[in-house]
Amino acid sequence: MPIQTRVRDAGGRPVEAAASLGAQAVALPVRPGPTAPADAPPELPFSLDELLALHGAKGEPGEIVAAPARIGGELCELLLYGIGEAAPADLRKAGAALARRGRGRDTLVAGLPETSADGLAAFVEGALLAGYEFTIRSGDEGKGKAPLGTLALATEAADARAVDRGVALARAAARARDLANQPSTDKGPSWLADRAADIAAEAGLGLRVLGEKELAKGGFGGLLAVGSGSPRPPRLIELTYAPEDADGRHVVLVGKGITFDSGGLSLKPNENMKTMKTDMAGGGAVMAVMGALRDLGVRSRVTGLVAAAENMPSGSAMRPGDVITHFGGRTSEVLNTDAEGRLVLADALAYADAELDPDVIVDVATLTGAAKVALGLRHGALYATDDDLAAALTAAGRAAGEPLWRMPLIDDYRPAIDSDVADVSNIERRGFGGGSIMAALFLREFAGGRRWAHLDVAGPARATGDDAEITRGATGFGARLLLTWLGAPPA
Repeated sequence: MPIQTRVRDAGGRPVEAAASLGAQAVALPVRPGPTAPADAPPELPFSLDELLALHGAKGEPGEIVAAPARIGGELCELLLYGIGEAAPADLRKAGAALARRGRGRDTLVAGLPETSADGLAAFVEGALLAGYEFTIRSGDEGKGKAPLGTLALATEAADARAVDRGVALARAAARARDLANQPSTDKGPSWLADRAADIAAEAGLGLRVLGEKELAKGGFGGLLAVGSGSPRPPRLIELTYAPEDADGRHVVLVGKGITFDSGGLSLKPNENMKTMKTDMAGGGAVMAVMGALRDLGVRSRVTGLVAAAENMPSGSAMRPGDVITHFGGRTSEVLNTDAEGRLVLADALAYADAELDPDVIVDVATLTGAAKVALGLRHGALYATDDDLAAALTAAGRAAGEPLWRMPLIDDYRPAIDSDVADVSNIERRGFGGGSIMAALFLREFAGGRRWAHLDVAGPARATGDDAEITRGATGFGARLLLTWLGAPPA
């Protein structure tokens, strides 16, 4: 669902802006230490220092102290909000806390500290994403308070480009969340292709969609095998962005687009299926990134590939023991039909290598529970064949608030995915463990020796509750990270 909170410039002093706008709340930033905000509302029966001391406030990011105040003759809420050291990560968290506190309000005026353009963008991004919600209700009953209507930024010199950047990043993440949160009732591969068409029309992108016949003719055996158990056939979605002032770099982004994953004949338990509408979160992130490139002025040529299929059990489904011939001719033996994401990604990676001639390939996928076990719910697992690429993606993740942890591509483990009858097997068979590493080694077989990185985001792509800018459900993890990386100088 589109972000509902609007962002506007309110000019200089927050108390004056709150009076002129008739705001229901005004927020003043608080740093750690003994100094309270200088711009206090008049006629308070206490000092801001006393109010902070009463609550034991420390100025930490996300901390809020509230009190009533009369501004412009009207009673409103005074919020003292912590900003820590005012680093982008601090301000992202502070913006999120204010937006949550402002739910149900028409207007909240936020005074801002002196900060960098990155800090201002992060504040806006956090505020907008914290107000995100996805519902399919017939009415308003049980909905709770509506998101904050308007966030008015009171600062002496607001950087409009930084604000626009924060809005664009938040909208991209929200779009990725929407795509992943959409129930699979409607969300089959063709539905995902239709949404790609919407994005292409909106953002001036090229679009090519390969249907079942084209996939068969092209030899996309992984997509066809994974989708063979469903009445909704697979698709390969290709979005292209080619700016006039391109910098000469061609990046291919590949997203896993499993619109529902039952496990196939290697059926998942019921509890494990409940979140599987989000198993196309990587593909959703790629689509959201493609839709934001023009607005953010990215100068690299970018192609986005989404390998979309529904993994279902039926009489026509792929079986353990089947051998798949992927695009380009390499073969894989299916030992577990629930290791399906790597099978569709293999086709897309091989296609990118053979047909698109990229300088770098990055894939993103909710690929393995092993990555979630290893790194928990906040860090994505990063595998890369190039140190500079790994460093650039790690730095982008840190800046975007979507952290990555580099994992090893251990060549000594490679024999564990040898097959007796094919080039490779889709799971390891020698008891090495390291399921996320094994999946990455499988994918590397199809990247053709290109500069390649793989993001396994099974943990951070979904959240069980609200925290800072994260809301329960799909998180859109990867969209802000990839946009930050694409906007930086080529690594």
